[in-house]
Amino acid sequence: MRWWSVANLLSNTGTWMQLTVQNLLVLQITGSAAATGLSMSVQAAPALFMSVLGGAAVDRWPRKLIAAVSQALLGAVAFTTAVLVALDRLDMTSLMVLAAVTGTIATVDGPACALLGNDLVPVEDLPSAIGVGALVHNAGRLAGAALAGVTVGFLGTASAYVANGLSFLFVTAVIPFLKPARGTSVVARAGRVVPRQRDRRAGTSARDGLLFFARRPRLVALAGITGVSSVFGRNYGLTLAVLVTGPLAGGPGAFGTVSTVLAVGGILGAVLGARLRKPSVRAVGALAAAGGLLQVVAGLSPSLVVLLVLVLPMAVVESVSDTAGTAVLQTDPPAHMRGRVLGVWSSVGTVWSLGGPPALGLLMELAGARGALVTSGLLIAITITTGLVLHRRRPRTPPLHPLPSHPDDDHPTRESLQTAA
Repeated sequence: MRWWSVANLLSNTGTWMQLTVQNLLVLQITGSAAATGLSMSVQAAPALFMSVLGGAAVDRWPRKLIAAVSQALLGAVAFTTAVLVALDRLDMTSLMVLAAVTGTIATVDGPACALLGNDLVPVEDLPSAIGVGALVHNAGRLAGAALAGVTVGFLGTASAYVANGLSFLFVTAVIPFLKPARGTSVVARAGRVVPRQRDRRAGTSARDGLLFFARRPRLVALAGITGVSSVFGRNYGLTLAVLVTGPLAGGPGAFGTVSTVLAVGGILGAVLGARLRKPSVRAVGALAAAGGLLQVVAGLSPSLVVLLVLVLPMAVVESVSDTAGTAVLQTDPPAHMRGRVLGVWSSVGTVWSLGGPPALGLLMELAGARGALVTSGLLIAITITTGLVLHRRRPRTPPLHPLPSHPDDDHPTRESLQTAA
């Protein structure tokens, strides 16, 4: 797990270096902010349509093989882009094609790497492992954004793509040496569901993954909570940027300070989230509602100093909520369905990420920056609190004939029997 975390830290750093440089590169080529947004949408679009298929592939084939191949392919794309940049042959068309290819590979790479990392720790330590992953992600984001400017300044734009390609190759080199933790399921140790061990009633297609997700109340509730939070909150790069540079009369430097505090809060939240032992959908909802209320107060901030004081707990609450939600998402489904569940989740999350900024932008046009933050924060808090209250009042009747779960989830492994003894 330590090797995997180091590899992911390097990979995240390289990825954020490339993303930072890529946005600047698109602006340099086209001079259009709209084209920059289009390149980001093109890279995200494959997740909307293909993530479910990617998750099905992860459930069907060995995870280590899929993760190693996808990481190597992502490295090849990064090196190809570096060559085109160095030769001054990169135009908008080729950049869009490369962005689409990257997004397509990511639909398989995302669930494969997530589940591979989870296999490296015992089940009871999974929330901690997810917290470490969130910590690595936030640290890589900070380091990548900082290193991008320095690297480009000394070595040129192509160097950021070369660094990202090397980080992918390092992950690829580490994967063959990873071993699942003792006591994990047959699925984890084999890396896939062995055909003769499948439950006859357990589907293996992408459609079965969609049906499983839709019929799982906990997952549907988690999707609703996260959707409301994502559409009406969390887009702080947009809402807080307008608040700081508008009503609070700050400049780019002030917003940079706010962004840094948000990143620090994300790291602190990841550390706290790693200490969760039994995360639940109810806890995710409570944290999301609290984040909505903090957003309301932030929208009423009379000065930049007050906003900075509020931004830190906002980021901490959001990070802990994300860690708890990810733990529920990756532990609630049986092992043989987790790839497809993550695929469905990625598709749904893409809808939120594409729909949230335009919705908030329109709301800010109508109500201003303060009004948008206050209104959206109240919507988050009221909607989620109402859902939690209604769920608590709903009568609970146990199922009369529960379906048997997958064989790999029913039968303990030799290691778990030894541990129990």
